[in-house]
Amino acid sequence: TALRDAGMEVIYTGLRQTPQMVVTAALQEDVDVIGISILSGAHNTVFPKVITLMKEQKLDDVLLIGGGIIPDDDMETLNKQGVARLFPPGTSTLDIVEYIKNWVSANRSF
Repeated sequence: TALRDAGMEVIYTGLRQTPQMVVTAALQEDVDVIGISILSGAHNTVFPKVITLMKEQKLDDVLLIGGGIIPDDDMETLNKQGVARLFPPGTSTLDIVEYIKNWVSANRSF
C-alpha cells in the first residue's frame, strides 16, 4: 500500500507467478517498473529469466527492482545482470518510493 499511498498505480499479479506471467503483465499494462519480492531463495533463477524475457519483449526501458531474503553476493551478481536495485528486509518503504520516483523522473517524460 505504500506505493499506492505515494500515488503510484500498482498492478499486483499475485503469488507464485512465473517470469513469463510477470513480463506478459508488464507488457500488457505498459508499466514503468517491475518489482519482484522473492523469499523462496529462487532469486538466481527468477531474476535472470525475467531479464531475458524483458530483453526479448524490448522492455529495456522498464526498471527492474526487487527485494527479499537475498545474500549480498547474490545481490551484487543480480545487479550486474540487470536488476537495478534490490531492497533487503527492513528497507523503509519511503526509501523504495523515493528510489522509484527518482528513477521515473529521470527516465520518463509525461
